[in-house]
Amino acid sequence: MKIGVLTSSRADYGIYLPLLDNIKNDTYFELEIIAFGTHVSKNHGHTIQEIQKDGYKVIHQIDTLLTDDNETSIAKSYGLTTVAFADFWSNNKYDLVFCLGDRFEMSAAVQAGIPFGVKFAHLHGGETTLGAIDNVYRHQITLASKLHFVATACFAKKISELIGTTDTIYDVGSLSLDNIKSFQPIDKKEFYTKFNIPSDDFVLITFHPETVSSTNNYQFAQEMKIALASISKNIFVVITMPNADTLGSFYRERLLSLKEENPKAILLIENFGKINYFSAMYYCKLLIGNTSSGIIEAASFEKYVVNVGDRQKGRLQSKNIFNCDFNSDEIVTKYKEIQKLAPYLGENVYYKFDVAKTIISILKKPNEIL
Repeated sequence: MKIGVLTSSRADYGIYLPLLDNIKNDTYFELEIIAFGTHVSKNHGHTIQEIQKDGYKVIHQIDTLLTDDNETSIAKSYGLTTVAFADFWSNNKYDLVFCLGDRFEMSAAVQAGIPFGVKFAHLHGGETTLGAIDNVYRHQITLASKLHFVATACFAKKISELIGTTDTIYDVGSLSLDNIKSFQPIDKKEFYTKFNIPSDDFVLITFHPETVSSTNNYQFAQEMKIALASISKNIFVVITMPNADTLGSFYRERLLSLKEENPKAILLIENFGKINYFSAMYYCKLLIGNTSSGIIEAASFEKYVVNVGDRQKGRLQSKNIFNCDFNSDEIVTKYKEIQKLAPYLGENVYYKFDVAKTIISILKKPNEIL
């Protein structure tokens, strides 16, 4: 079976890895990676290099992301991605193509495949993020896909309502949590030395723009900076940089300014990679931001999360999440509340055992799915 895998960012590639390893090592499959979006952007770490190190036989590269990140540029990037993938789907055929999540670039690549009858398998459909236009893109991808591998039963129900059937929906759990029980972080001393983290305690930060009410991001980014400046007086702050969303550059500017003003208290990371990021999550005291990793993965590391704003609003949450508005005082207050708590020992609602192997077993029943 010839499998294509669409990956547009460091985030989705890290989630894919357990599945990619299983497909790559199984002679039943012929695997090709289709890399685009921020992977081929030097402004976002040029993470195509990380993919190349993993030894795939075929890696396609498609460059359509514009440097600017205002509303017009995002719309133009969507159009350019659609045009580029029209040519790609015309010249490349697959039995099945995996797509993941809700990025605008992913939506554009998938939409271009509809006239060509590309059979898409969608991971992480059926979810809700009311503070991001990704919510629209995710449902677009769902409607264009033939197979659906979802993280929880409630997401399966949402997809069945969208597509009118349950026949091609599989509740497998979150792929990013595959093998999480046996995860071994990088040696602590090695990790701290590698990234120049000076003390045992640090907080892990990831903020992305809210893309529904994008004009509010100017205020939100400033509130973020004020909160992190206050928190960094008491604890070291490790920040992963924003992705290529509308006005993401303004968040970057605020974070660079924060680093300049507090050079010994702030670490900025363009691209951790999955193992380093999971190790950071393992060693950190808590997470602050508005990223899906706080919602989906942090509970498995026994970490609490200050989830800020509406970007993840509507997503199913475990009991490790503390929600607050984009208000610097509220963010700092929630941080202080969590500092007094013991490690989180509750469940992760996204976890199921052996997700990748479950997906592989389904793929090997082509009469049922194709």
